Amino acid sequence: MGASIDGLASGLNTTSMIDAQMAVEALPQQQLQSKVATDQSMINALNSLNTRLTVLNSLATSTSAPGATNLFTATTNSQGVTATASTSASAGSIDITVTQLSSTKIGVTQAFTAWPTDASGNPAHLTLVDKTGKATEITPASTSLDDVVKAVNAAGGGATAVKVPAGNGTYRLQLTSSTSGAAGDFQAYQGTAADVAAGTATDLFAAPTAAIVKPAADAQAVLYAGTAAQQTITSSTNTFSDVLPGIAVTATAVSSSPVTVTVASDTAGISKKAGDLVSSVNDLLGYIATSSAVNTTTSSAGVASAQGGIFTGNSSVRAVSDALTEAVVAPVNGKSPSDYGIAIQRDGTFTFDSGKFASAMAADPAGTQSALSQIATRVATATTNASDPVNGSIPQLIKGQQSEVSTLNSQIAEWDTRLADRRAALKTVYTNMEVLLGNLKSQSSWLSGQISSLSSSSSSSSGK
Repeated sequence: MGASIDGLASGLNTTSMIDAQMAVEALPQQQLQSKVATDQSMINALNSLNTRLTVLNSLATSTSAPGATNLFTATTNSQGVTATASTSASAGSIDITVTQLSSTKIGVTQAFTAWPTDASGNPAHLTLVDKTGKATEITPASTSLDDVVKAVNAAGGGATAVKVPAGNGTYRLQLTSSTSGAAGDFQAYQGTAADVAAGTATDLFAAPTAAIVKPAADAQAVLYAGTAAQQTITSSTNTFSDVLPGIAVTATAVSSSPVTVTVASDTAGISKKAGDLVSSVNDLLGYIATSSAVNTTTSSAGVASAQGGIFTGNSSVRAVSDALTEAVVAPVNGKSPSDYGIAIQRDGTFTFDSGKFASAMAADPAGTQSALSQIATRVATATTNASDPVNGSIPQLIKGQQSEVSTLNSQIAEWDTRLADRRAALKTVYTNMEVLLGNLKSQSSWLSGQISSLSSSSSSSSGK
């Protein structure tokens, strides 16, 4: 900025005068800035609304998915047997007797101080043969048992190895199948795959001090024990899948008598889904209502004034609220949602009566689940129409507001240049005025001096 020359000639505070004039000149820009602030508040509010819409849409979509409300509980009368139910289950019961748990094969070799060598003096080969007959030939890097363990574990031959102390500086190789159950069975030989095929390889578990600690075995259970329909089922793990449709049974112990598995509708779980959906709907409707409310205030002088909310009079937001309300309140299966415990209140939000919902489930489980699914589907459609990133009404509204803010900010920037130029022009005018006044004052002072000098000369001449 240039140096100020306030009042040098005029005695006026020209900076204040310029500021006062610029304040008037800047009023249009201030109005634009106020509009930007208002638009930004609307954008923030719409983004918050869209977030709630997205959350509700996700919840409604998951609730309306096929089988989402087909929830069941599976219980047993034994601590050693547990059961779980999927959405493909159905109510019922069955008795199961677990006669054997699955096991993973574990075998140990005789004790070694070092791994044997073959006829050529090199570390002997080791061959693993899995349940399918596939042979994996392993070549240790040296006779060190540590190198043998590394080679076995790197080969992926269906078993893993670990070195176990056997006393007096000797060690055993403990080999464990990589797969549980009978399918994980394997054999271990000292020798090449060709030796195994020829029958000349040494069975590592057949040595006098070697042993199969645990054989590979499937879990076994009996259904309909003691009847003509008795059947045995097996599993490579201790979990038996689809004992009933959608029911998995896991055993941690054998059972001396039949264990009853009971499957029933999970009314509490289904009720929670319904309650969560209503709660999320209320959160969104409540936000719209609060943001649309008109508040009345009274001044100290007793004058009343009304102030609308950010969404007051916004038809797009109102349409979202109406569509969502209709999605929940509309009849389903020829019945009012209130028959299932979902009722609208005077303020436009909804209540959920879990007791009434449970009664509806007891009377008609399939119909009640279908009703909840249909309501969730309608809510998902309404929220998709409002929140879809491309065609949703709220994202479109946000884009419109953002476009307007961008245009206004451009206009504000233009005003910055215009006002800067105007201030510079005013400063030039006042500076020139001060210079002219200064010159006039100088001339006035010179003339006053000349006149005074003439007066003195005249007085002197008269006195002679």
